[in-house]
Amino acid sequence: QAQLVESGGGLVQPGGSLTLSCVGSERRLAQWTIRWYRQAPGKQREFVAEIYINAKTRVATSVQDRFTISRDNSLTTIYLQIRDLKPEDTAVYYCAASPAPFLMAPQKVEAWGQGTRVTVLS
Repeated sequence: QAQLVESGGGLVQPGGSLTLSCVGSERRLAQWTIRWYRQAPGKQREFVAEIYINAKTRVATSVQDRFTISRDNSLTTIYLQIRDLKPEDTAVYYCAASPAPFLMAPQKVEAWGQGTRVTVLS
């Protein structure tokens, strides 16, 4: 089972950028589809982006012009780059490991990270 740890959150001004990281305890995160979710205050957790075993990616339509998901060559870290941050991006961001793409198995998550908080000042 993958153990995941997120980092990189913080306080930012609107229009700023952040790169969130998700580090796996297993050396090869590539055996999982890794998803990013976020949960804004008082709202349900929502899917943001995912990267598949073959390194292809999918980003939610609502943020695809500003969010990019990638992974490093060592296959231990997944990144979520966020640019042009908006107050509505304020949320706790989680990464999760799944054996399947979100559209095929949205509920299928084998492991969650503890989350990293992003606050965009308004």
